[in-house]
Amino acid sequence: MVKSQTIHKMLLLSYLPVLIWSLIKPTKYGIWLAEVGPAVLLILILIVVYKRFRLTTITYTLIWLASIMMAVGGHYTYEHVPLFDWIRDQFDLQRNNFDRLGHCIKGLLIGLLTRELLLRTSPLEKGGWLFSLTLAVAMAIANAYELVEFAATKIVSGEGQEEFLGMQGDKWDAQWDMLLTTVGCLLAYLLFRRLQDKQLNRIVAEDRD
Repeated sequence: MVKSQTIHKMLLLSYLPVLIWSLIKPTKYGIWLAEVGPAVLLILILIVVYKRFRLTTITYTLIWLASIMMAVGGHYTYEHVPLFDWIRDQFDLQRNNFDRLGHCIKGLLIGLLTRELLLRTSPLEKGGWLFSLTLAVAMAIANAYELVEFAATKIVSGEGQEEFLGMQGDKWDAQWDMLLTTVGCLLAYLLFRRLQDKQLNRIVAEDRD
């Protein structure tokens, strides 16, 4: 069986080429920095604390997936990702939905990451309180992210505002983003909590070896 540390290295190494590609002639460097910067910062923090506080593989995998999507969105801007332009045209949709998928993936990540941190660093045990607090954190982060985006529009002017926010003419875009982040968190609980529990037990066993 491949050790979890090996998988974690593979995830990091496979992300780096995508990061480099996304940095080469993006639509706008300011938007690239705003979209990709948070993912790079998170990854750097996780590298620094890795030996002292290693996360589960499922959580790292979702960090990898969310970071890949942020790199792609930062390169093209979320509303102009070519594959989702094609999907929009083929299925006669009203908008490019790459950002919708991105917020759902971020909800998956926030849900699992919050659950893991609460289980490992607080007195909380599995049950209703853990679920409620995990969901509350996901909703709070989604709300805070939209507020930060709103504040950032005071800095980004003109056409860049629309590209950064990715609203595509939808006045309810922020509400949809928050809803889909919440849905992602709920899906994380339904689909991955048992796998995460197994991997948490494996981390304890590997640390003992």
